[in-house]
Amino acid sequence: MSAGKNPAARAAELREALQEHNYRYYVLDEPVISDAEYDRLFRELQDLEAERPELATDDSPTRKVGAPPADAFESVAHRVPMLSLENCFDDDELAEFDRRVREGLGTDAVTYAAEPKLDGVAVNLTFRDGVLERGATRGDGVNGEAITANVRTIRNLPLRLRADDPPALIEVRGEVLIPLADFAALNRDLEAAGEKTFVNPRNAAAGSLRQLDSRVTARRPLFLYVYGVGIAEGIDLPRSHLAVMDRLRAWGLPVNEHMRRVEGLAGCRDYYRDMLERRDALGYEIDGCVYKVDDETQREELGFVARAPRWAIAHKFPAEEATTTLREVEFQVGRTGALTPVARLEPVFVGGVTVSNATLHNMDEIERKDVRIGDTVVVRRAGDVIPEIVRALPEKRPRNARRIELPVTCPVCGSEVERPEGEAVARCSGGLVCAAQRKEALKHFVSRRALDIEGLGQRQIEQFVDEGLLTSPVDIFRLADHREALVEREGFGEKSVANLLDSIERSKRTTLDRFLFALGIREVGDTMARDLALHFRGLEPLAEAAREYARERAAARAEEDKPAAIDKRLAGLELRRVPNVGPRVAGQIADFLTESHNLEVIRSLREIGVAWDSPGGDGDHPQPLSGKTFVLTGTLPDWSRDEAKTRIEAAGGRVTSSVSRKTDYVVAGESPGSKRDKAERLKVPVIDQAELEALLAGD
Repeated sequence: MSAGKNPAARAAELREALQEHNYRYYVLDEPVISDAEYDRLFRELQDLEAERPELATDDSPTRKVGAPPADAFESVAHRVPMLSLENCFDDDELAEFDRRVREGLGTDAVTYAAEPKLDGVAVNLTFRDGVLERGATRGDGVNGEAITANVRTIRNLPLRLRADDPPALIEVRGEVLIPLADFAALNRDLEAAGEKTFVNPRNAAAGSLRQLDSRVTARRPLFLYVYGVGIAEGIDLPRSHLAVMDRLRAWGLPVNEHMRRVEGLAGCRDYYRDMLERRDALGYEIDGCVYKVDDETQREELGFVARAPRWAIAHKFPAEEATTTLREVEFQVGRTGALTPVARLEPVFVGGVTVSNATLHNMDEIERKDVRIGDTVVVRRAGDVIPEIVRALPEKRPRNARRIELPVTCPVCGSEVERPEGEAVARCSGGLVCAAQRKEALKHFVSRRALDIEGLGQRQIEQFVDEGLLTSPVDIFRLADHREALVEREGFGEKSVANLLDSIERSKRTTLDRFLFALGIREVGDTMARDLALHFRGLEPLAEAAREYARERAAARAEEDKPAAIDKRLAGLELRRVPNVGPRVAGQIADFLTESHNLEVIRSLREIGVAWDSPGGDGDHPQPLSGKTFVLTGTLPDWSRDEAKTRIEAAGGRVTSSVSRKTDYVVAGESPGSKRDKAERLKVPVIDQAELEALLAGD
């Protein structure tokens, strides 16, 4: 310790010095001391904190060395969802994206922020008053896993922001990866130790971040680049994305050096060609480029569709291909009974991984491509996309090659396989009699976007179905009757069983849209389930609309012989008034909600205690904005756009992203943009926040 310095002062001095050297080394790439000198300072701080534990702080550089094993990761909700991006694969698709953006904004040219599409693992980092508080995985975009102890070990992640007046709270999004040279060295070390190696850097990064023992993570060469902000409180960030990135860089966070501003479609194309040329020299893996509208106000104008923003797109690099031999084809049975042909291949390395299975989609695709067992085939893999067989090479076809035949009966339950006329997909007719369909339906029922039951994973469900313990979703809520038997099972114990049963009990209180999604109605994803819940406000009104649709469809089919005429008769029914519900989706909903077995399952679930607070009180008490459609534009004085949307939907209204003649109100704040102009042209009422508050109050 330096003479004259008390331990607390010296520890603070060392922390500040080490944080400065980390910033110069990892962010500026301008180190001013040797590695040996850095190590000496680091060891001195370690010794001080060991002697005086009260001197250790949450942002100390020594906190990066890992901690003893943690319990299983807890689930945490992201304050703002971590959205996916739409993909495009060629210039025409990119041009279509740019056209949609320009038309949505009513402008001739758009400035984009361009960056490499890093092939790593997305994380969400929460800083409170400038100090790292929590790290989480992306998860399903809404909820992730808390991995704070592990992200602390990332070598270029500061534990404290370099800001004199940091934001009260900020969520920073980033991508964790392992550089290629470090990945090769890591695999050499694992192989030398007789341990299993990783197939690619992305898998290595994901596996490292999910270690229960963060000391293992600390030995992995993880590296971070930040690419955005989810939420910021207590600070006004710039309205330019690139300016926000400059602010993050100034705070000591690592921002990719290849992120830059480009103008319009031509700028995006030039950037893509440049990054494609640089790709092999970067030292880390990328699989394309990302373009984001730079202006935040314009982003708000464009809004979102489903789980992706309209203002950004990922431009993927060309897929990688390889040739191999198709050894056999097996048919897997999914949740809805669909039979999917899966190719079993001679293992081949393509797109960074060894591939031994690939999808053949359906029988129409097999026939169109004329693929046969024994063929030499071309396999394509792009990023995380499931590998697929692109084509067969008939010139290399052996004499004993066999045609692929659709099974007559289900390979799992033996029920008849049906292929309705005009449909590409063949299905097992067994329904829940089929163990495969039961397993997949139950996995879907407990998934995060559905009932979100933790502790009941794929392996347990498959075992429970095989043993007859689970035959329908209702049986999940009866597992408490088998508590003693569960405790004695391998992989279980008192604590894990207690946690599972607690999670099952909590899941009884859900929302109508989650419940509808959990039921597994064909064509009804989580977004459609939300639309149905908002439109009908309760399950019984939806069920009545389904019964009406089924009755009218039967009558129309008896009297009409042309599909167009049948559809015209059905188009005005209540079920078809839900946004994005066409004849196919309406038919699936009607079929499901008029089938006696499904109704029995729903009745049993309600009797066992599954319930929800429906928007509008299950249809019995109309809300003040029931049936009204709103569009939000500009910046409201007191509410964020998400908060305004939540309030409108809770009061029975629906929020869309584009103005049409069906829009009831446009809520305009500061800098409203083209949507206000369009509303005025269409004579749609334009209101401000105060007028919206009055509507919400029922005035």
